[in-house]
Amino acid sequence: MVPFVDLKAQYRSIKPEIDAAIGKVLENASFVLGPAVADFETKFAPYTGCKHAVAVSTGTSALHLALLAASIKRGDEVIIPAMTFVATAMAVDYTGAKPVLVDVHPESYTMDPSKIEAAITSKTKAIMPVHLYGQPADMDPILAIAKKHNLIVIEDAAQAHGAEYKGRRCGSMGDIAGFSFYPGKNLGAYGEGGAITTNNDEFAKTVKILRDWGAEKKYYHDMKGYNYRMEGIQGAVLGVKMAYIEVWTEGRRNAGKLYGELLKNVAGVLAPKTMDYSRHVNHVYAIRVKNRDSVLKKLQDAGIGVGIHYPIPVHLLGCFAELGHKRGDFPVSEQIGDEELSLPMFPELTAEQVKEVVEELKKAI
Repeated sequence: MVPFVDLKAQYRSIKPEIDAAIGKVLENASFVLGPAVADFETKFAPYTGCKHAVAVSTGTSALHLALLAASIKRGDEVIIPAMTFVATAMAVDYTGAKPVLVDVHPESYTMDPSKIEAAITSKTKAIMPVHLYGQPADMDPILAIAKKHNLIVIEDAAQAHGAEYKGRRCGSMGDIAGFSFYPGKNLGAYGEGGAITTNNDEFAKTVKILRDWGAEKKYYHDMKGYNYRMEGIQGAVLGVKMAYIEVWTEGRRNAGKLYGELLKNVAGVLAPKTMDYSRHVNHVYAIRVKNRDSVLKKLQDAGIGVGIHYPIPVHLLGCFAELGHKRGDFPVSEQIGDEELSLPMFPELTAEQVKEVVEELKKAI
């Protein structure tokens, strides 16, 4: 039996510190925002290479507030990849803007920069690259296009804690970024959580106000805001985990490297490629197989935890039917959706477990 993720193993390894940190929040009754959240913000900002980190309730709310801080509004257009989790598109939709889709690169699975300029119109205000599966998008050409057309760049870094592009941390390259701390993420809370990172003072100030009902001072609501505040317990958990994230990241990267070596010559399996510019942090280890659903069932029957990220690209989701797309519009995203299979990946994954997964995969192909 090899689980898809093992959150219990991680908790057991830091249980005394976690229990003490949570206990302090309970003793202080600082349940919403408070000192634990502020402490986490001061740790996370420099980790990403940014001046500011503002903690919020979810990764989706981080993207939503990042868009609002960048003045994205109804009638605007934001370019996003067709292969991503629905939250990327939903955050754009929340602002009243339209998500405009482009296909992804066939090797990196991230936004294809060569597709962007054809999608730009007079209504385009921002580009939102997604660092999918923990691999950075190809940021230099994206940033160059944004500069040429005077567009904001908002990084969806929900899966990219500690990932780097040419030595620069994800979350620090665009104008503003959104992170998720959902429990299964590389840096996970014990519930929901998110944050924006930015070097822009005004963006950070705006997000702080918007996350707390639009009030810079309690009961003085100068903006129409949201209840997007991080809970104290989540801040405490994340604050403890900050001391371990690099060790855990290397655990993921080592497991990914071993997978790659063992899958190199396995017929019928396309292992993910780490691009030359990338420090890939393996949030998801996404292989591709032609007979995906059959392989998935065989692995599950053999006790191997597997998943799919994401079977239906954004343009084929029912909730975005109004965009007017059809199958064939974004062929690379569609092929990934049809073939992607996520293998077990977590920091404590052992070499023996990786080998067991690969052996069962060979039998299932």
